[in-house]
Amino acid sequence: MKYEATIGLETHVMQKTNTKMFCSCKHEYGAEPNTHICPVCLGYPGALPVMNEKAIELCCKAGLLLECKINPCSTWDRKNYFYPDMAKNYQITQADEPLCIGGQLRVEVDGELKTFTLERIHQEENAAKNTHIAGASLIDYNRAGTALMEIVSNPCMHSSADALAYLTALKQIMEYGEISDCNPEKGQIRSDVNVSIRPVGQKELGSKVEIKNMNSFAFIQQAIEYEIDRQTELLKGGGSVIQETRGFNSDRGETFSQRTKENAHDYRYFPEPDLMPVKVSKEQIEQWRSELPELPAQRRKRYVAELNLPEYDAGVLTADKIISDYFDKIILETNHPKLVSNLIMGKGMSWINEIGQDKYFSTMTPSLSGEVIELVANKVISNNAMNELVDILIKNKGGDPKQIVVEKGMAQVSDDSSLEGWAEEVMASNPKPVEEYKAGNTASINFLMGQVMKASRGKANPSAVMQMLKQKLEG
Repeated sequence: MKYEATIGLETHVMQKTNTKMFCSCKHEYGAEPNTHICPVCLGYPGALPVMNEKAIELCCKAGLLLECKINPCSTWDRKNYFYPDMAKNYQITQADEPLCIGGQLRVEVDGELKTFTLERIHQEENAAKNTHIAGASLIDYNRAGTALMEIVSNPCMHSSADALAYLTALKQIMEYGEISDCNPEKGQIRSDVNVSIRPVGQKELGSKVEIKNMNSFAFIQQAIEYEIDRQTELLKGGGSVIQETRGFNSDRGETFSQRTKENAHDYRYFPEPDLMPVKVSKEQIEQWRSELPELPAQRRKRYVAELNLPEYDAGVLTADKIISDYFDKIILETNHPKLVSNLIMGKGMSWINEIGQDKYFSTMTPSLSGEVIELVANKVISNNAMNELVDILIKNKGGDPKQIVVEKGMAQVSDDSSLEGWAEEVMASNPKPVEEYKAGNTASINFLMGQVMKASRGKANPSAVMQMLKQKLEG
């Protein structure tokens, strides 16, 4: 019997707000533990929550970006549970009437365009951060009460590749929309992963296993693949899959049982008595819609259609909004998109990986990068010299590109007298490829060209070298 997997994701995204969801405490990553707290986020008796208007806006904009329906009247609920990460023993969330309903995300998976549907997006507050050490647990309530969205997909994915493509696209959209920075290391995006197995053709879903609080896309992919194999082997062996919550051991690449899965009613949801419903007008929705940014897919199409970039380049550049924005700023300085793309994807990425985006951008500003590109476009320097020039600029933390080219003797040589001397020297030293070319093996000119470039120490203009060699060989 053949089995198929069904996967759903509940993705928590921390929003870019200055303050928490229901109080005025500052939202700041890395602050001294338990310094951004107050009676509201600690749940002191009598303390009343006040909604963060910016968080509501960001949640609704996320819904518009994902083609959701914005609920004109959404309500608040208390999700009751006892755990140290929630001091008041309940979480303010949205159970029955969320801000955003439905939605979809179109994404390419292994060359196939797929549409993954959403159930909802609801607004809630974050829990505190627990740190477990030998013999004790430490709790930082700075994170408690920060603005958090939960984006719930339908069980519509069927492989780890589907889930990875969905999460990657979702992360990009949240970044482009400036809803969240989506930094996994800061806990700004994390997912609960639901996996079930059923015989192919069966309508009913199998028992669901939930893998909690995963903030690494790579680990999510590994966990899904392990869980599919585990459940499939259980069913093939005549066993059954129980509904439960499991964790993931990244060292072993395995999931492990934590507890049997609670049903939703076990949380004892109650209406939140201290908050009024959220009412959103059609006019407000249209205002937010008018403020939506260009999304990654739209930007990729623009790069290909208007800037004539290869689809590969467009995909690489738009994978990171910061890189894509940087590219857009450079092409305002120089009208040579492909050369800019080559610089960023080559030497630029190399230095970014070594010293980080901030340090690279602070030196290679759009203006400075434009100057470098103009030198290449005007054939003053070669591509190899461009890479050498960028190295010098980074190490010196700036400089005048034209002056460096002169001082270092990096200018590209195009005059016929110099090229002729190198060409004749190479042809005289390499008679065999010369004869092969004349006998009809035109590819042998590439070897000769390489030798000329070597003799010129990379300074010769490649197109001029090729033209000179052809004149000599065919003359």
